[in-house]
Amino acid sequence: MGINTIASNPVRLAVASVVGLGTVAGIAVAADAATGTIKTSGASLSVRKGPGTSYAKVGTVAKGTKVNIICQTTGSSVKGTYGTSNIWDKIGTGRFVSDAYVYTGSDGRVAPSCGGSTPAPSTPSGVIGNNYPYSGQTSGVDPWNFYKGQCTSFAAWRARSVKHVGFTNSYKGQHWGNANHWDDAARAAGVTTSSVPHVGDIAQSDAGSFGHVAYVAKVNSNGTFVVEEYNWTHPEHYGTRTVSRGSAHGQFDTFIRF
Repeated sequence: MGINTIASNPVRLAVASVVGLGTVAGIAVAADAATGTIKTSGASLSVRKGPGTSYAKVGTVAKGTKVNIICQTTGSSVKGTYGTSNIWDKIGTGRFVSDAYVYTGSDGRVAPSCGGSTPAPSTPSGVIGNNYPYSGQTSGVDPWNFYKGQCTSFAAWRARSVKHVGFTNSYKGQHWGNANHWDDAARAAGVTTSSVPHVGDIAQSDAGSFGHVAYVAKVNSNGTFVVEEYNWTHPEHYGTRTVSRGSAHGQFDTFIRF
């Protein structure tokens, strides 16, 4: 688990079981592989092909299992037993688990950083569901500088968590602002736009006072497509619907491809 923890969650204060710890100014630092114990509220923890929830699931590890942590890297943030963390533990070739569910004796890194590159995640095909971290919140600004509960905040979350881009309201030097400006901002930033939807695109419309953006979850054979969105059918809430291309209210005519 990473440095930022939630106070109500357990913390890991014991000395980590680390092979080959070195010291810097009297502080232990990870030099070699470490060990940890899976701590979940359920029976098992999902193992992913890479460091993130968008990577394919390749197995599970039972609660209470001791695992060897070959190295650690960063990926998508996960809220688990030990708070929220973006650290992922590599426990085998193409096998990663979220450190938020692993007892290591430390709230920081306990193993060396993973070298090289991990395989690119495949974009999930189909509706992902309401995993938006600010669901139910209708005020305040998210970490990416969009208002919580709005379509722009949800679309930013999808771009970050599924496409793994560092998207914010000032991405690539542009002010993205309201949804009706996202197509212009994308072009100015050199981000690909298309008139044809692909799974993983951000669908965009200029219609209405502020426009609208949504995530393309599925493309149907008849040309329609399924979107996941916030603040459309239900104000400041999650929803899905099947739509078609067009410039009318409720349709989309631009598709931003991060």
